[in-house]
Amino acid sequence: MTEPTTTWLTQEAFDRLQQEYDHLVKVGRVDIANEIDERRQEGDLKENGGYHAAREEQAKQEARIRQLRSILDSAHVGEPSTDGSVQSGSVVNATVAGRDMRFLVGSREVAEGTDLDVFSAQSPLGEALLGRKAGDTTSYIAPNGHEITVKIVTVEPFVS
Repeated sequence: MTEPTTTWLTQEAFDRLQQEYDHLVKVGRVDIANEIDERRQEGDLKENGGYHAAREEQAKQEARIRQLRSILDSAHVGEPSTDGSVQSGSVVNATVAGRDMRFLVGSREVAEGTDLDVFSAQSPLGEALLGRKAGDTTSYIAPNGHEITVKIVTVEPFVS
């Protein structure tokens, strides 16, 4: 049995996701059900493009509701670590395979509205960096089987 993945979120990101979830569950479901009902009344469902589009939208919305519920249920809300080591919530400047990069180790929901790339703590890069500090060099195996060298330049807590 696998252990559930914890998602680090700022309080702001958690509140934003909770608000989106509440809206989709309370308002979005009602709106899409009304849309489907209106389209159903237009006649033959086999050739009713509006009906099929509404059903597809409903499926997408339900998938987003499940995704949000999973994120919120597994969320660890708090401030990123300030001890200088890479943790979820750290912004890392590093040289990865000879290329300078700046990215967040954490969740893309936290970085919404920023230009930061995001790598989860469970990704090969994220796992290789966790607990390491500026000046450390490490490596990880990329999905293509190549070993990638990473030199950490700076580590700072994410600030929204």
